[in-house]
Amino acid sequence: MKILVYGINYAPELTGIGKYTAEMAATLQAHGHDVRVVCAPPYYPQWRIGKGYSALRYNRECRDGVALWRTPLWVPNSPRGVRRIFHLASFAASSLPIVLAQAFWRPDVVMCIAPSMLNAPTGWLVARLCRAHAWVHIQDYEVDAAFQLGVLNGSLLKRTALWVERTLLRRFDTVSTISKKMLERAQDKGVDPARLVHFPNWADVTAIRPLGRRSALCETLRIGADAIVVLYSGNMGVKQGLEVLAAAAVELVNRDDIVFVFCGNGPVREAIHAVCGELKNCRFSDLRPAEELNELMNLADIHVLPQRNDAADLVMPSKLTGMFASERPVIAMAQPGTELYEVVAPRGWVIPPGDAHALAQAIEHLADDAALRAELGRMGRAFAQAVLSRDAVLGEFANALHARVPYKAKARRELENYGTPAVPVEMIDDGVAVAETDAVTTR
Repeated sequence: MKILVYGINYAPELTGIGKYTAEMAATLQAHGHDVRVVCAPPYYPQWRIGKGYSALRYNRECRDGVALWRTPLWVPNSPRGVRRIFHLASFAASSLPIVLAQAFWRPDVVMCIAPSMLNAPTGWLVARLCRAHAWVHIQDYEVDAAFQLGVLNGSLLKRTALWVERTLLRRFDTVSTISKKMLERAQDKGVDPARLVHFPNWADVTAIRPLGRRSALCETLRIGADAIVVLYSGNMGVKQGLEVLAAAAVELVNRDDIVFVFCGNGPVREAIHAVCGELKNCRFSDLRPAEELNELMNLADIHVLPQRNDAADLVMPSKLTGMFASERPVIAMAQPGTELYEVVAPRGWVIPPGDAHALAQAIEHLADDAALRAELGRMGRAFAQAVLSRDAVLGEFANALHARVPYKAKARRELENYGTPAVPVEMIDDGVAVAETDAVTTR
């Protein structure tokens, strides 16, 4: 099957959407599909173009057997408001001719990754031009999040943006997203339930695993051998609510046995550092290279997953999968009824968003109870192995892909190779219908 993946983020970005898109593409390529990707040069989460890449030039490369086209991109120093829109628009504009040219390749599936929805119209158009299956995968609802978090304002702008988003989503043959609550939101936006697929993020439970020893990063970050490490690792953006974690660090400054590590980059890092960066119980670090990821996850005695209340069910934090896989306990901020609460509560500790005192108390409780930390860690890893493993999630995704596209791809191949397809192409309803013999149950 020919699969065109179209999204702004891609490896070697170490976290978030780029990591998952790259692993998905590489897995599909390894299983015999022909995969092409149109993306931007790496920039996330540092918000600067990665070393060895250019923001101004088009470039082609091959990564893990996947052919990549990288297109120019403007990266703002502070990615907020209008500047963030221009950032996303720069990729949508520069990638447009490259994506349109892929229509001559005649892909069977065009898969757009959101964010950003700004490039979705071009992806949909290419799918229609070559009679391919149009698939959009939503990692977070960027429009909802932008207005609920105050990144963008204005009632007219909001109504317009939401109308455009709804119109686009309803035109795609398949809409997938990473959580069941986010699937419900897609239905609320008018997407036919028959077009929805649950495609969660995953954990590489082989690459991220308990070390059985102290992480080597303790020495790098000047952390004592007996200290309890509270780790936040990932993007430092508005929706993370990191100011609550900073306030908890201030409250626990006199606990000499507890050290907070803030690992990552993003637009609010400077503000968080101004609050607690000089405290004796805090350490700040840039993201570690990929080969140190397991050391980083094992640096934690306690993982913390802060999140603002108004971001609930707009995103499902991708970092959670690695936290569980590391066999370390997780403290998350979520309200009952949200999917984050339902995932973490049976095997972790959940507190209300925005409550720094409750967070400090939870950290103290776990710091003082090694047996509870070990038990929650074991439960989290068991969940990761059973439900979140890379093989399990991508296996189900491959089933969903074949269930929705098989006749479309088969007909095109026969037309290209022999001139007459077994099933007339014009009778195929964009690959949604599946014969009983090919039916596969999907989530």
